[in-house]
Amino acid sequence: MKKLSSVIVKLPVLGRFALVRDKGGEANGFPGGLSFHSKTTIQHIRGGKVIEERDLGSGVVTTAGVNFLATDFVDGTTDITTFDFHDSGTGIVAAAIGDTILGTQAGPTTRATGTPSSPAAGQYRSVGTIAYVSTLAITEWGLFNQSAQGGTLWDRKVFAAINVVSGDSIQFTYTLTVTAGG
Repeated sequence: MKKLSSVIVKLPVLGRFALVRDKGGEANGFPGGLSFHSKTTIQHIRGGKVIEERDLGSGVVTTAGVNFLATDFVDGTTDITTFDFHDSGTGIVAAAIGDTILGTQAGPTTRATGTPSSPAAGQYRSVGTIAYVSTLAITEWGLFNQSAQGGTLWDRKVFAAINVVSGDSIQFTYTLTVTAGG
């Protein structure tokens, strides 16, 4: 039987708590409760043609990202809408809530700026394309709040290698779905 993990998150609004369960990629949280679910997909592009599409599933929203969100609720000195910059790397260590950077950054020094949208009620989507200038085995992705290196990491995903050569690009599509409840 698969073990399900739970996380209790204190939301800064009205002192409420949300119990969120990672169900290994399933979209629904506990019945009647607030839930967050992320999904990242890729298109590997070579010579202007898509040569591979892959659903990477959900990543790991970091503690730094959650703290950033809480601060935005409390005093507005941060702005959650800035999380729109995609980066990639060659690190292989599993994503963890304590991550603040990628394991081994391998994209350009300036992160790809995503195009934000809201494709459905309760959804945030960012689509960013990273172009590569060398041969790499890309194994990780992250969503950050600034284009330069540094900043805050919101979500990170480690996956089976996508082998790129100079001239290739990967289009990353990140979708965060928030389901009301509680």
